[in-house]
Amino acid sequence: MDFNPQLLIDLVKMEMPFGKYKGKLLCNLPVSYLEWFNRKGFPTGKLGVLLQTMYEIRLNGLEQLLDPLKR
Repeated sequence: MDFNPQLLIDLVKMEMPFGKYKGKLLCNLPVSYLEWFNRKGFPTGKLGVLLQTMYEIRLNGLEQLLDPLKR
């Protein structure tokens, strides 16, 4: 699967559309919430891809990749 850099931009601009953290930017979701999705299953579609990407970023300590995009 090819990496799409637009995913990183979407992580810092898109808000969680539902649930406990509705309205919170995806890049600011707590790791515990991402871990919960990892256990229960990520949603289908673009949101699922974004949440799974954010989970992998956190899992690997790569949050600094998003810092330049937050400006």
